[in-house]
Amino acid sequence: MKYLGFIAAAATAAVVSAGALAGTLEDVKKAGVLRCVVSTGIAGFAYPDDSGKWKGFDIDFCRATAAAVLGDASKIKAVTSTGKTRFTKLNSGEGDVLWRNTTITFSRDVGVKLTFLGVNYYDG
Repeated sequence: MKYLGFIAAAATAAVVSAGALAGTLEDVKKAGVLRCVVSTGIAGFAYPDDSGKWKGFDIDFCRATAAAVLGDASKIKAVTSTGKTRFTKLNSGEGDVLWRNTTITFSRDVGVKLTFLGVNYYDG
């Protein structure tokens, strides 16, 4: 019975999250480009190469998301940020998704008016 309760709770959370994200998803589809908030200060995660093409772990996640949502992994725009500007760029609409080092904490989960979907990288 506890297992069924867990499944019901997880399904409810997924529906609530999907509903909260519906506006952003529709905006991305309408614009035809996914704007990913990234940091250039962390080696290997997001950086332009010598030809100006963005590369790195966070960029790969951005491309995978663009492929899933838009059907084209090249339909991305990297929006650079700092630790102080990352949430502002999302809340202002300058970026659609955050792919950079951000820990999930209770105060962030309830205080920045954003939906944290999951962990994509573990360290330590």
